[in-house]
Amino acid sequence: MTQQEQQEQQVAREAVHAGERYVVAVARYFEAWNARGEGVLGKAVAAAFGEDATYTDPLADVAGHEGLAAAIAGAHAQFPGFVFRQSGDVDGHHDIARFGWELVSVADGSAPVAGFDVVRLGEDGRIRSVSGFLDRVPAA
Repeated sequence: MTQQEQQEQQVAREAVHAGERYVVAVARYFEAWNARGEGVLGKAVAAAFGEDATYTDPLADVAGHEGLAAAIAGAHAQFPGFVFRQSGDVDGHHDIARFGWELVSVADGSAPVAGFDVVRLGEDGRIRSVSGFLDRVPAA
């Protein structure tokens, strides 16, 4: 095997590892957004987000675990009986990843809200920041 082929294989292995990093971070993100109950929610937020993480979308601009937990609890209160579900694949490079999501009714499977988020990961793999965008919202 030539040195060029060895380098190409190494780059491919690193890309797979980096891709796994994004997938794991996004899975933890959805675990946090779907967590119910103060103790469970707090643990899920701490597992997914760094201490000083920020979350900004058209409806919220919060920081830290408490701010994130409050935003998530607010979404649960506004949409009881709904869960967040990933839509499509996670795409990423460097310490940034993006992914789509939907807010889905457990009762009938409808998804009145959808969007995509861009996250920046810390060295520990937890999310440092989220920039969220809404693509579909219910009519007012």
